[in-house]
Parts: sequence; structure tokens; C-alpha cells
Amino acid sequence: MKSDIQIAQEAALVPIEDIARQLGLEGEDVIPYGRTKAKVNHRLVKKLADRADGKVILMTAISPTPAGEGKTTTSVGLADALHRMDKRVVLALREPSLGPVFGVKGGAAGGGYAQVVPMEDINLHFTGDLHAIGAANNLLAAMVDNHIYQGNALNIDPRRITWKRCVDMNDRQLRFLVDGLGGKVNGTPREDGFDITVASEVMAIFCLAGDLADLKARLARIVVGYTYDGAPVTAGQVGAAGAMAALLKDAFDPNLVQTLEHTPALIHGGPFANIAHGCNSVIATRLAMKLGDYVVTEAGFGADLGAEKFLDIKCRMAGIAPAAVVVVATVRALKHHGGCAKADLGTPDVALLAKGAENLRRHVENMRDAFGMPVCVAINAFPTDSPEEHAFLRDYCENTLHVPCALSEVFAKGGAGGLELAEKVLDILEDRPIRYTYETGAPVDQAIRDVCRKIYRASGVAFSPAAAKALAELQKNGFGHLPVCIAKTQYSFSDNAKLLAAPDDFTMTVRDLRLSAGAGFVVAVMGSIMTMPGLPKAPAALNIDVDENGVISGLF
Repeated sequence: MKSDIQIAQEAALVPIEDIARQLGLEGEDVIPYGRTKAKVNHRLVKKLADRADGKVILMTAISPTPAGEGKTTTSVGLADALHRMDKRVVLALREPSLGPVFGVKGGAAGGGYAQVVPMEDINLHFTGDLHAIGAANNLLAAMVDNHIYQGNALNIDPRRITWKRCVDMNDRQLRFLVDGLGGKVNGTPREDGFDITVASEVMAIFCLAGDLADLKARLARIVVGYTYDGAPVTAGQVGAAGAMAALLKDAFDPNLVQTLEHTPALIHGGPFANIAHGCNSVIATRLAMKLGDYVVTEAGFGADLGAEKFLDIKCRMAGIAPAAVVVVATVRALKHHGGCAKADLGTPDVALLAKGAENLRRHVENMRDAFGMPVCVAINAFPTDSPEEHAFLRDYCENTLHVPCALSEVFAKGGAGGLELAEKVLDILEDRPIRYTYETGAPVDQAIRDVCRKIYRASGVAFSPAAAKALAELQKNGFGHLPVCIAKTQYSFSDNAKLLAAPDDFTMTVRDLRLSAGAGFVVAVMGSIMTMPGLPKAPAALNIDVDENGVISGLF
């Protein structure tokens, strides 16, 4: 079979103006970036305020494994299937980070015959949004250090600067630094470090802001550090918010592209779900809801991370709710959770599949019983799957979990392979209120315990001395009742990546608490999770190349 990039490069794309016209967009509301990409005026959300909202379909998945799950591929395929059924549908996805593109995970534009295109552009620089976010982040860092150098009128303690610089690349060497060396003229020596851009609070703010005024107000609330007296210092006090918002002005307009089957797709914002809140921008989702009758969107990694944050953070802040949740699973991944060796994943084994299906059960129960959402399971088909394994999963979903289940063959067949899934999803769409995991305004420590116990099923939660100290400071400064964004491994319900399937009787350990006052939440760091990933021994970058004609190879 052809590679993803070969399929994408051979696709016949239509002009982006034609895609815009499908949505009734033209003129100054569409700003072309070449022939196949465009920005869409974010102010359309307010212009179309009287138009009814389309129904949101949230795509999530089981806990990820090296075997692959295919959440983005299934999202694209479901949107294409609905498009084939003559439904007015808009796909709303996150922008890929260069970190995983050059690291181990690869791109995030779907796969096979269920892709958004132009995939090379989307997976690399796209329209420059992530670079704008990095520039805004680093402008703030530069202004904080310059403020101290120029006399430090705000009395900032250089030992207590919490704002880090960022770069959209996996680079472990930048996690911990000492900078400002070389004498007085070169700054004040201090400990510093970098996060990956998708973990920056600026990214979270960018994805949660409702308009430019909200964006600027949130940027001003960023806490960059503390004074010698222990008082928080904000970006607004440093005077950086206006310039940061100016850098983000054009980036704030959502990006319009198309699928291989010419379904409209808005791709905007890209926080990771294992270290951030894992959802595309609120402004793009709201715009998609105004332009389409159905919106297919996704939340990063497994449902314990991305979907929990989509519901508890994004939906709570934006006042939206999905009408259905689709949980993606593969036979291979569930057998991995059942203890199957990687070399044997292609060998049929219903017993290991049944053991690993406990991971699927817990995710389905969380979405249906904890959050109260209508749920459908999508089995993302692989060529190595056996009919017996598919039959087991269908029976397990329908007779044990009591949720509908559909086989998705969108990777090989595009939208035609997602028609069964589309029909099952349309059957369960229902407007229901979200049952949040914790009450709005709950104490931070209680919110963390609620997520750990109700969603992860932990038996206990422990706070390290550093986390306990940070919690006390949050409470003292009036930030003790914000929502929580948990940063933990994506591979397990627990904070231990080796505990697969559906572990019980484990304790979650909060290593640190980091305030994101502008985003409006507190990040709880658990286990060994890093906000600046590193490259693997054989990074994907080794296989990426471009020829003399500008044709890129090696992206997958």
C-alpha cells in the first residue's frame, strides 16, 4: 500500500475558495495562504451568533500504545462519511507540533485515505501559528529579564521567576539552564529552562480565549514569578500583554484546509494532552458549530486525558457540550493492554484481547457513566485483525458494555469505510448536560482527588512536599479554586506507564503544581512527565528529506 505522504501528494486538491464556498464563506472572511490553505475571520462567530449551533461529536480513544489507535484518522474518516451522506459537516482538529513530527509519534494529519491536506504543510510550519505562540511566549520572557536588568521596579525575585522560554522542538538539553552569564551587561545570572511550545501557557490561552479582548486579558493575567515579598507578578504588570496579543492577532484566525474528499477542516491550536489541556481552539470549535450542522473534533491521547480535559476544562469554560463521544480502539492496542508481546500483535488471540478490553471498558464507563455522555465505540481496523477478534469486540460492546459499536475502515477506504460508524453516531446524538468530575470552584486539591479517583480509579492521592508548598501558596494568593489540568503519562490510567489495561489499588503522586492564571487552571504534574520532551534514539527526523524539486519524503 502507498505511504501516507504518497497518498497525500497524489491527491487532487480543489482551490481553498471552493472549500470556503461550501460553508457559505467568501470575500474578506477568507484570507488565502496560497492555493490550498486559508485563514477564516474569527469574528464570524459573533456575526453568526443568531445561527443555531451544530452538534459536536467528540473523538477520543483508549490509552495509547505503540500498536497505534488512529484517533485523528478516524475523526477524518467520520467527517468524510458524514459528508458522503450529504451532511453539512466541519472537521475541527489541533495543529501538529514539530516535536512529535521529528521525534517518534509522527504527524497529526490522519493516515491512509483519511487525511487532511496538504499534509506536509500541516505537519511542518503550516501558517506559522505555533511560531507566533513561541514568539509571544519568549517576548514575555525577554521583557521579564529586561525589567530586572533595567532596575527591577516591581521587585521581582530572580530566584522565583516561573516563566520559561519555549521552542517547538523536542530538546532535553534545554530543560534546565543557567543563563545571563558573561558579566553585568549580559543580564542577571539565574536558573532558567525551556518548555515545548505546545506546553506553554500562551498555547492554552490561545486555545481557550473567546475573542481578541479575552486573549489580551488572559495574557495580562499570566503570573511570571514572585517578588521578594512573595507577591505574584503578572505579564500585565510587566507591560507585555499588548505586544503579545499583537504577535498573536493573525494567528488567532482559524486555519481552513480540506480532507482528501474535500470535507472542510478547521485546524487551529495544538496543546498536548499529557502535559496541557489537549484540545483545539475554542474559537475554531465555535466557528465550526456556526458553519456546520455537525462538528467532528478530537481530544488528545486517551479519554482519561484529552476527553476529561475537553469536558472539565474546555466545555466548562466555553459553555459547550458534545452530543456524542466516540471511543476509538484497535484490536492490536487492546491486545497490548492484555499483555501481548509487540512481535505477536498480528497473531489472532481472543483471550489477550478480552484481557486488554478492560481498558476500553473503563474509558467507556467514564464517558457514559461519569460524564453522562452518549457513547459509541469505533474499531479502527488493521489488516492483521481476525474476524473472530472483531466479532468478540462487537459482542463485548453491545452485550457487556451496552454501547453501539462499528467497524471503521477509513484508513483503507476513506469516507466509504466510515459509513457504518456515521450511522451509529447519528443514532445516538443527544443534547445532555455534562456531569463534571468536580464542582466549579472546588478547592484545587479536591479537584485533583476527584479526577484521580473518579476517572483514573486511584485508591489514593499523595502530594510531594514541593506540591504541598505550592498548594499553600496558591491558596494564599487566591488561586486555590481553579480547575485542574493534570500532566501525566498517556500510557496508563495511573502515573506509572507500565501499569496497562485498567489498574486498581494504586496511588497517584502530585510532584508539582504550576499556576496557569491566564489559562484559568492549575497544572498538576504527576510521575516523571516532562514539559520538554526529548528525542528517541532513532528520531523520525533521520528519515525526513527533500529532493531538488522540493518534494518532501519521510513524513508519515
